[in-house]
Amino acid sequence: MQKALIFLSLSLLTLITPKLSEKDKTQDKAVTTYYLIRHAEKDRSDKSYKNPHLTEAGLKRANNWAQVLKDIDLDAVYSTNYNRTKETAAPVAENKKLEIQIYDASDLYNEAFKKATAGMQVLVVGHSNTTPQLANKIIKSEKYTDIDDSENGALFIIQVYPDGSNISKVLYIN
Repeated sequence: MQKALIFLSLSLLTLITPKLSEKDKTQDKAVTTYYLIRHAEKDRSDKSYKNPHLTEAGLKRANNWAQVLKDIDLDAVYSTNYNRTKETAAPVAENKKLEIQIYDASDLYNEAFKKATAGMQVLVVGHSNTTPQLANKIIKSEKYTDIDDSENGALFIIQVYPDGSNISKVLYIN
């Protein structure tokens, strides 16, 4: 079942990513693609602990993200400075031989970040509220709402073109 799920996920990415790229084939190098995910399942046993680690299911999902994204030539991996987000990002970063870059979720999509990631393929691991907020900032629209607390399989794919236009999709990989 797990292998079938991974195959299906990769197939969906393969089918959707080219469609997102069809807008302007001549400017592929200048297109910036963001892959946004929420952290995997966290340990909820101690409600007072603000920085929990991933559960066994969360670690499994983090490894699954590495499989889902294995054919994407990521240039950077960003995470908030929480155990759950860093642990979700770690398998992807390790597979891509990239260091996890820590970001402040309240000030991520600023001019410096846009300039630093221009023309790149970037994974950003966030939270149920910050991931859709970031997506909305990138697309300059209030299209996405907070992710349900039980949902850890949403993958936002956003392509930004040099003229500022963009295309966005959300896949659910569970």
